[in-house]
Amino acid sequence: MTTGVTVLFVLVVLLAALVAAFVYRLGVLRRGGTAAIVRATPAAAGQGWRHGVIRYGEEDLVFYKLSSLRPGPDSRISRQGIEVGDRRGPRDTEFDIMTDEIVILSVQDGDHGYEVALDSGALTAFLSWVESRPSGRSMRGRPA
Repeated sequence: MTTGVTVLFVLVVLLAALVAAFVYRLGVLRRGGTAAIVRATPAAAGQGWRHGVIRYGEEDLVFYKLSSLRPGPDSRISRQGIEVGDRRGPRDTEFDIMTDEIVILSVQDGDHGYEVALDSGALTAFLSWVESRPSGRSMRGRPA
């Protein structure tokens, strides 16, 4: 009988931890940010896209997936290391999750590549954030 009670107790504790993680993540997502669809590259056509929220910081951009219970961001892109590449519209099966008003940017951060799908307002904010970063020379003189 005590084994059954112990198993039940463990299951209740695990369920409570899962609910707590879900509530915490929901709170993180509700604090604001810009809706985006992101995928790591290279990826097969139409595969790997994840809905979420991006937030712009002083030094980096962070991405929180909607379908994750991870306590922190799922991806981080350095503001100083970011390189914006080509722009394109959605193709083929990407129209299942995007409209033709979406712009997809190719973004590189060192060895990590991403594609970021944004609407026109979010695209303007993203490009402004990238273009307004401090130059590398002004960053060298700052104390840590």
